[in-house]
Amino acid sequence: MNLNIQSLLRPFLKENIPDIRPGDTVRVYQRIKEGDKERIQLFEGIVIAEKHGTGITGTITVRRISSGVGVERIFPLHSPVIEKIEVVKRSKVRRAKLYYLRDAKGRKARLKAKVMGGAKHSQSPAAQIADIQKQATSEESPSTETPIEEKGKE
Repeated sequence: MNLNIQSLLRPFLKENIPDIRPGDTVRVYQRIKEGDKERIQLFEGIVIAEKHGTGITGTITVRRISSGVGVERIFPLHSPVIEKIEVVKRSKVRRAKLYYLRDAKGRKARLKAKVMGGAKHSQSPAAQIADIQKQATSEESPSTETPIEEKGKE
């Protein structure tokens, strides 16, 4: 792209866009204007396509199932109505476009979860809390138990 065009578009590019890939489950927060009121609407789904790169024209196609019907929305990455995008989960995929998910139902529509980082990051927050509680109780249990010999004397 021409340097003059790039310098004109630079102020409109967003800085806080995460690394989004096909197979990611994302939450897109979009500003909706209804009359004189403004609210933020959440759309959560699987990214089935990423097009036009990460530049000003970059878009993602997000799909979710709502009331048994597949709903797809195309979001421009640098649109001013997009408040923020969060990556909830990453999945292991072998395609750049996941259009086959449109026809897949049930078990065939599942994607394998990808491990994000170490063992601590691959668990859900509830599982992490449970592990911490187990470790705390296992460390306390030897010190709180009295030896067998002392029990017999009492």
